[in-house]
Amino acid sequence: MEFSELKEAFDERELFEGKTWRTSPEPWKLTGEIVEELKRIGQASLDFYKALEILYSRSADGKKLLRNKDVRVPWVADYLDRGKPDDLVRISRSKKCKGRIHPVIRPDLLVTREGFSITELDSVPGGIGLTAYLNALYEKDSENPMLGEKGAMAQAFFKRLASLAPDKDNPVIAIVVSEESATYKPEMDWLAEQLQLTGKRVFSLRTEEVFPLGGALYFDIDGNPGKIDVVYRFFELFDLGNIDTAQYIVEAWENGEIALDPPLRPFFEEKAALALYHHHLLLDFWRESIPKNSRKILDGLIPKSWIVDPAPLPPGAVLDGPHAQGRPLHNWMDLAEASQKERNLVLKISGFHETAWGSRSVVIGSDVSREDWSQSLKEACDMADTHLHIVQEFRKSIRLTHPLYNENGDVYEASGRLRLNPYYFVNGDSADLAGALATFCPPDKKIIHGMEDAAMLPCCVVD
Repeated sequence: MEFSELKEAFDERELFEGKTWRTSPEPWKLTGEIVEELKRIGQASLDFYKALEILYSRSADGKKLLRNKDVRVPWVADYLDRGKPDDLVRISRSKKCKGRIHPVIRPDLLVTREGFSITELDSVPGGIGLTAYLNALYEKDSENPMLGEKGAMAQAFFKRLASLAPDKDNPVIAIVVSEESATYKPEMDWLAEQLQLTGKRVFSLRTEEVFPLGGALYFDIDGNPGKIDVVYRFFELFDLGNIDTAQYIVEAWENGEIALDPPLRPFFEEKAALALYHHHLLLDFWRESIPKNSRKILDGLIPKSWIVDPAPLPPGAVLDGPHAQGRPLHNWMDLAEASQKERNLVLKISGFHETAWGSRSVVIGSDVSREDWSQSLKEACDMADTHLHIVQEFRKSIRLTHPLYNENGDVYEASGRLRLNPYYFVNGDSADLAGALATFCPPDKKIIHGMEDAAMLPCCVVD
């Protein structure tokens, strides 16, 4: 695409509030082989979520994990419920939520020498509207088909939400965006507009624009109250207490007046779930609950991860965790003495906190001083009663190249590191790949996310 076309398009339409990024004359190219791998990753991610739901439910109910062995793990639910309000825990464990998982799965994938590596599974992901918009923008100029058929992202989004109101042919769907998530409101506006052009009744609303009426949920439409059938909550559950209308949304859902997606289950928003996958006491459960092919994919995808739990140990015990000075840990603060090589680790808050998204809590041990690393570990231990942190093996992404435009509109071959975000929509037992967003960052950035000097690109499929 020409620089002038891209500039004109982004000048006319803001997709992220107050955000800019670099542009490229062409989308990111993926081979058919990589696309097939992404499809397998999507299915493996869904299988993991389904097993996680079983793990949490059995832990919370005090039931045994395995068919032929009496293994009970109440500490799993304790970890995943830690710091959550009692009412939210009650809802999460209710019969109405049992068996429900999030409708959209978006892994953060880095490209390493060993292949893809997952840093996070985002269950309330931004970028759905942006990816759909970029696909539509680039597809008219690209000589290769975009990943996902024309309009696939928007239609998959609508199909999932409409399925929650099976008694209605064209339900009223409200995408409700909180102030905390306001950066993403423009892309949700665009997504709703595109669906409205096809006759769908989808509206992008701020949380303060919904109101209760007779136990149901409404919004103002052309000066009249319009009843909402389905709410897509575009905010994470830590934000619930900051939303004045949250009680009306929850009450309308409990009254059966609306369907609500994603479900009110905060354990899906905890990064600690990835650490549970590697926990030695749960290995038999994962083997029993996840198909072998998916388990093989997850074994390679998920870096070694541990939950930072400062609970005291008996004198002769050691932690299941990384080593410091070549020795196992007896206390998480022992990790403060790790060498720089041993500090090739990522420390981050697990979830249910305003710093749990956007890489705001991420500390890479090998990139900071020993003093800063020690302070970060102390803060993680001090917060453990209410907010867990995890330590994760850091996997370095490889350098790749891609043509970008500079500020003058000239093309140059840029070197950088890639984060790939495929978007999967859950339909029963399958996770359908509808598109992917490539974030291409300068090579000196170890934490890869959407930033001013990064490029955000759609993906196309090449032979």
